[in-house]
This record gives sequence, structure tokens and C-alpha cells, in this order.
Amino acid sequence: MDRRRFLRSGALLAVPALGQAQQLQLHDSEAALPPAVKALKYRIGEAKGITLAEREMRLARARELMAISTFDAILMAGGTSLTYFTGLRWGNSERMMCFVLPAKGNPFFVVPHFEEGRLRERLDTVPGGQNVRLYLWQEDESSYELVRKGLADGGVLTGTLGIEERTPFVFANEIARACPNLHLVDATPVVAGCRMIKSPAELALMRLACSITMQVYEAAWKSAHPGMTTRDFSSLCVRAYAHMGVVGETNCQTGPFSALPHGSLTPQVIKENEMVLIDDGCLVEGYQSDISRAWVYGKPTDTMLRHFDIVHRAQAAARDAARPGAECQQVDAAARKVVADAGLGSDYQTFVHRVGHGIGMDGHEWPYLVRGNTTKLQPGMTFSDEPATFVPSEFGLRLEDDMVITANGAELLTAQSPSLEYPFGRSPSS
Repeated sequence: MDRRRFLRSGALLAVPALGQAQQLQLHDSEAALPPAVKALKYRIGEAKGITLAEREMRLARARELMAISTFDAILMAGGTSLTYFTGLRWGNSERMMCFVLPAKGNPFFVVPHFEEGRLRERLDTVPGGQNVRLYLWQEDESSYELVRKGLADGGVLTGTLGIEERTPFVFANEIARACPNLHLVDATPVVAGCRMIKSPAELALMRLACSITMQVYEAAWKSAHPGMTTRDFSSLCVRAYAHMGVVGETNCQTGPFSALPHGSLTPQVIKENEMVLIDDGCLVEGYQSDISRAWVYGKPTDTMLRHFDIVHRAQAAARDAARPGAECQQVDAAARKVVADAGLGSDYQTFVHRVGHGIGMDGHEWPYLVRGNTTKLQPGMTFSDEPATFVPSEFGLRLEDDMVITANGAELLTAQSPSLEYPFGRSPSS
């Protein structure tokens, strides 16, 4: 369970689950929205979805990587990777549905017989469309035996089968039993090898998601005030996202609770002169934003201002260190050095987490900007850049923007926050 689902499950937000957020538009009149939120434009029409031609290129790239890793096929069940390669959004249950891509020949699905109609009506998003092989199983039959049969029909009797990392263990275990002549391995070199390099179309969707998030954050900041609960602040952001035509959420923490990196379930009220820390983002055509901002309504303490300056410089240092050929761990080290040199402790004393994670269709995905990761950066990789300092029982301060590795360095997809008093570069009344 990721932090967003954890916080939702604890009723931190007095709003429906993420997939139901847009329903709030049906229940809130336009007049009930604060002026800054009401002024936001409906922007989902700007999004251009991923095309079938791009998915075809993704499968071709996967096969190139399969040749390098000497995989004979890869298999994935429901989840993000299935959506990435096929366009299908399909969850997992005890009944296995999976997609298998052989190194040669046509891919195929194994799906419950009673789900055939639901799958066929969606095949237009899948490379190969209606010509993709389907292996259907009844309730008293083995879906795992059909994986073996599908591979055998394509000439794969022995060899290596890569399993996408988020495929349920029970599926992988039973496939191994049904296919004793196949060697099952982690398919991450292929799947991550494709997904971690973003295309221009993917980057356009991520830029739009980031732009929308910043507009929602600013509108909520203008509309909020001391005395407002963090729950109401988060709900306002969900309504603002829905007003712009997307699904999104915000984790809002304040005062000493902001010192907990992923927040607290404790009910909180925004107070004057205390830190407010917000995090999370929105989803545009399957692509995510993840942005954090911190501010104070009133007057920040000298300690808060000092921490802001240090974290701001650490974020810039990470951005400047992120360039093609650099190792992921070097980006983390660059930000951590700024914090240590400022006297806030080396290692993980106040800067308690890595400087960033990959982002794209999942909020957290490969690769990770953390000590020990020697993966070299390449153009098209996208990350969060989020140094932070946390002072237990007092406050936490994180500045997070998403960035893309370019041919010459790295670019933040949103402008750095300029100050604790004016996190969006202007006063709330402007």
C-alpha cells in the first residue's frame, strides 16, 4: 500500500476515494467554490492520449531488450505495466488474467472465459487488436496450464520467462509449477528499460499534470487561512482538481505533524506562524505529478527561514548534478552535501529520505535517486527532486518538483518555490 492509499484509508481526507473524486463536481455548486478555485480553467481537453502506434513501438523496444537479456517471453498480469504496453486498465483478483509477449511471434492473453466480451471490446487499444491470441479458461480449468500451452503454441517449450515484478506471487508460483521446463526470472530489465525512458507524448502529459497541480495548489493557498482544518484544505484541492477535469489529491500537514515525512492521521487545524506542508498531485491520461510546497501564514521563524534556504539550495544542487551519464546516487549525494555542509547533520539525520524517485504512470517507479544506485541517467528519465529537512516535534519542510533528464542536464517541470511567505511568487491577494 503506497502512502496515498494509506492516508486515504485512515480517513485523512473527508472526500471519496481517488477514483470517485470527480463526483464531487456533481454535489458542489459553482457558487460554493472560493473565487480562486472557481477561476481555474477546465484543462483536461489539452491532453493527448498515447496512440496505438506508440504502444507498437513499446512492444518493439521490449523485444529489443528481451534479446539483450535472453528472455524468451515476458508475462504481466493486471496493473500499470499492462496498461503501458496494451492500453488496458485491468485489476487483479484470484482469477488470473495475463498478457504474454514472446520474443518472437504474436502475443496472447490468458483470460477467464466469462471475461472474453469485456476484453474483446477493449482490444482496439492493443497492438495487433482483434488478431491477438486469446486463451480462455472455465472456472474448473487451470489458467496456468494455458500459459504453458500459449507459449508452446508459439514454439517456446523451454527457456526463460520474465515475470513483471508486480505480478501476484501466487500467479508466478503456479506458472512455475505448470511450466517446469521454463526458468522464471524478474522481467524488470525489460519492463523498466522501456518505462523509465519517457517519450515526447508522455512528457507532454506529465507537464500538463504538473501545470494543473501548481494551479490547484496556488488556488488552494489563496483560499485557505488559519483556522481551516487540513482535512478541509485537502478536500478543497480535490474539488479544484475536479473543476479542472482531472482526478487528484493533496496530503496537508501542519505544525509538528509536518515533521512526519508522510504525515499523520491526527485531525489538524492550520495555525498562524506554523508550517503548512502539502504533497501529492494529479493524474492526466494515466501520467502523474508529484509536487510538494511548504509555507507559513504569518511570520516564519528564523529557523524555518534557514531550513528553507538550505532545502532550496539542495534542490538546485540535485538538479544541477542530474545529467546524462551521472549515477543516480550522485544526485542524492549532491543534495545531501548541501544539508550536511549547512550543519544540519550528515547521512539521514534531518534529511531522512532519498532525494527522489522515478515518476511516470506510477507515482514511484524506476529508477531511484538514492545512495548505492549506480544506474546511469539517460535523456528522457523523469524523477521527483525533493530534498527535505525534518525537525521532530517542530516542523518539516520539503520542496518537491518533478524533473526530466535532457541531453545537456536536467529541467524542472515547474519553477522552484521562491519563499515560505509567497510559495508561488506573489501574495494571496494578487
